[in-house]
Amino acid sequence: MSATEKRQQVVKSHPRLSLLKQCNILEIHRTSLYYRPRGESYLNLQLMKRIDKQFLEHPYYGVERMTTYLNQDLGYHVNAKRVRRLYKLMNLRTIYPHPKTTKRDKTHYVYPYLLRNLKVTRPNQVWQTDITYIPMAHGFMYMAAIIDVYSRKVLNWSISNSMDTSWVLELLEDTIARFGKPEIHNSDQGSQYTSELYIKALKKHEIQISMDGKGRALDNVYIERFWRSIKREKIYLNPPNGGLHLYQLVKEYVEFYNEKRRHKSIGDLPPNQMFYQLKKSA
Repeated sequence: MSATEKRQQVVKSHPRLSLLKQCNILEIHRTSLYYRPRGESYLNLQLMKRIDKQFLEHPYYGVERMTTYLNQDLGYHVNAKRVRRLYKLMNLRTIYPHPKTTKRDKTHYVYPYLLRNLKVTRPNQVWQTDITYIPMAHGFMYMAAIIDVYSRKVLNWSISNSMDTSWVLELLEDTIARFGKPEIHNSDQGSQYTSELYIKALKKHEIQISMDGKGRALDNVYIERFWRSIKREKIYLNPPNGGLHLYQLVKEYVEFYNEKRRHKSIGDLPPNQMFYQLKKSA
């Protein structure tokens, strides 16, 4: 049965089976059912693609520096206000500390970074998660993923046209159901991961909570490397035409990344071999 035929089998108002359970049975991602790319003006979409590529190479570029690059190097005529809005829309955070100009929402929770000098020796010891902007031929979407630090295996991923807490929470619960829970969960200080709902779920599973230092995107380095890989090797070369095309591209790349792409940092092994090899011997 094709992916399209599987999607046609899903009943959104099923009295007993949730969408997630139906998708698990059919082996398809829930996000492939209904998400469509978000739109912006043609100029903004072009700027976002340029910003994304430059930021991938230079994650220390703040709004002012990026504005200068767009205007002086690429010939645009845009102001910092527009670029700042696009940074927020794209979920971009520079790697240097930010001045504290606003008070943090007290309903959100921030935890210390636990990975510094930690020796990671086994699967499911540490998971890292993040959200990234995905440029498309017409519009854009977001992708969230969870990676096992020991093996570099992408355990799970999802695409969406919004960055709701419920979206990343569903991804977390689905990943735990499939692979068991990690000892430590590491993320940035984004509002989704610091929300009461997300923190409560981590505590329910008795998972230690680790968060990047403010302005230190490189604390989450392994998933940042995955973002660079999938964008350079797949997304930029094949701009997705729509949500279903994006789903297929990501699915193909994650399978390649996990099953065939060898990583020098883990002895030139593909992540799946590293992940399952140790789990079988444990």
